[in-house]
Amino acid sequence: MSGDPTDFTPYLAPSRGARGGRRVDVGEALGAIESGQRVLVGQACGAPLRLFEAMVAERDRWDALEIVFGIQLARLPIVDYPGEPFRFTTLQPNPYLKPAAGVVTPLPSRISDVPALFTPNGSQPVDAVLIHVSPPGPEGRFSMGTSVGVMIDAVRSAPLVIAQVNRFMPYTFGAGELRRDEIDMLVEMDGPLVELARGPAGRVEEQVAEQVTAIVPDGATLQFGIGAVPEAISARLSARHDLGVHSGMISDGIIELVESGALNGAAKTLDRGTIITGELMGTRRLFDWADRNPLVRMAPPAYTHGVSVLERSHRFTAINSAIEVGLDGSVNGEAIGGRLVSGPGGQPDFAEGALRCPGGMSVVALPSTAAKGKRSRIVRRISGETPVTVPRHQVDRIVTEYGDASLYGRTLPERAQALRAIAHPEFREELA
Repeated sequence: MSGDPTDFTPYLAPSRGARGGRRVDVGEALGAIESGQRVLVGQACGAPLRLFEAMVAERDRWDALEIVFGIQLARLPIVDYPGEPFRFTTLQPNPYLKPAAGVVTPLPSRISDVPALFTPNGSQPVDAVLIHVSPPGPEGRFSMGTSVGVMIDAVRSAPLVIAQVNRFMPYTFGAGELRRDEIDMLVEMDGPLVELARGPAGRVEEQVAEQVTAIVPDGATLQFGIGAVPEAISARLSARHDLGVHSGMISDGIIELVESGALNGAAKTLDRGTIITGELMGTRRLFDWADRNPLVRMAPPAYTHGVSVLERSHRFTAINSAIEVGLDGSVNGEAIGGRLVSGPGGQPDFAEGALRCPGGMSVVALPSTAAKGKRSRIVRRISGETPVTVPRHQVDRIVTEYGDASLYGRTLPERAQALRAIAHPEFREELA
């Protein structure tokens, strides 16, 4: 790590502080949440599972309670009781919310806009926040460990903050380190974290990854999305030099990239020598590697996804996937057949940031077909009922196993021609 760590305070909501920081049992903590309130809960590998289990066991406390989710990586017990009393709002629709399908309200938002939603003056102010933290470190601070991202601004500003303290949560440095007086109630509840394990990438995903790897330059500051293709790409970059990472999330593949020497952050213009992220989404191996690791700095959305930051990042290279791409370049990363399966997430932020960055590049990488080869993922147009995650004017490069289509600055006929060339051969004629 070179230089002093970035002070994230200017990128955060003001901290209320002066909270009680009391250690209480779970009954007292849940008793502080009133019926009819809106409660933001920890996401991804930071989901406070033991608190959720306690909420289910004591659900008769409330007539109604709105639970707000970010991305979830496992089925949570609370979703099995929709309307009794729980109803749900989510930034990221996903299969794990299916049991509660009748009472789930999507809240589409790019990640850079999320902090403003949940703070007291936002459009969706929350009454309480449930988070998951490590035991206190040497300086007496607790760490939000695996999940800082969309939670941290609400933690600093919400009327009530309840933390599950878990010895299995790693201590990570950065914006998620909390003084005791930034938490109202601390409930000691140990247990395994949610993990995100991936099987090996398939043959087509590996072919897509090979195409992308060929265009990633030495010294790039990388952002990886979630999915098999981005994971396969990170595994192929060990021959590059002086790579950096500034991303919304990192997964297990980052470890090999560091150990290979390819990822050292030496060329970064910001946070040289460190990995900037908002979420750890992986297995216990990643959590243990990140625990008290000075290479890893957890940052708030205004920093991980802020365009003013991204455009100053050396050769910022965003690598994400999608469900389908229209011949005009429009990208759908949220819906299949009109059914929402995700939200915008950080992809719109990263696409814009990469285009504004000198030498930057935004890559959307996807297999050319879906449904076991029966459906082309390059389509004539994104249908009218399907959300456009990245508009055509912000799309840079589309990559499939058949090649790389550079779209930025191209006319509509030129875009269509380039995309047909990387579509699966069986579908090229019908795309003409």
